[in-house]
Amino acid sequence: MIILKQISKQYAQVNALSSVDLVIPTGCIYGIIGKSGAGKSTLLRIMSLLEQPDGGEVLYGSQRVDTLSGKELLLRRRKMGMIFQNFNLLSSRTVSGNIAYPLEIAGMHNKDIHRRVDELLEMVDIRDKRKARLRELSGGQKQRVAIARALAAKPEVLYCDEATSALDPQTTRAILSLIRNLQEHLGITVVLITHQMPVIRSICREVAVLEGGRIVEQGPVAEVFDTPKTAAARELVYG
Repeated sequence: MIILKQISKQYAQVNALSSVDLVIPTGCIYGIIGKSGAGKSTLLRIMSLLEQPDGGEVLYGSQRVDTLSGKELLLRRRKMGMIFQNFNLLSSRTVSGNIAYPLEIAGMHNKDIHRRVDELLEMVDIRDKRKARLRELSGGQKQRVAIARALAAKPEVLYCDEATSALDPQTTRAILSLIRNLQEHLGITVVLITHQMPVIRSICREVAVLEGGRIVEQGPVAEVFDTPKTAAARELVYG
């Protein structure tokens, strides 16, 4: 369970986040939605411990994690995977080399790395692309590589930052289906940050609506989408 308590973050004179309270249950696909500038990426960076909040607390289960540093912080970050809109892959490496990269950093033995890469290639259905270079891949295939890399160290949480925004609708559906299947198979928690309403509706169990750095509405997806209570949610749902 991920718990945010009264999270605030300020850049210069701008309040990026203000008094954010949020609980994300373990083992679900949770959506966070909002327009550009709503604070989604800042919230993601704080949840994933890439930034510290100016105020409030971040807890994973009963452990407060926003105050961690050094080795403890590194070990906690290894329990998280992240995928991004622009893939963030290494063009100098093959598909298998990209997937292996976090395992190499973690000091895993080469034999174990090869075994784990084989598992992941099978898991995301790109076995035939093992030796391919990124320039040879489609956008959907690159995202499959990114997902495999994010799962390499067997994380407890997978963060998806606008992970389908650069993909066409058909590829988006395929990637969302893959994420759903992986979540069910692995039992991990998935936190999906997006501005795309169809993405939230198709894959998430619960959703929080972010506006101006505040959560203005949250609850089951069907409830929020069918009977939005705030102007921000209504605008997102109805356009």
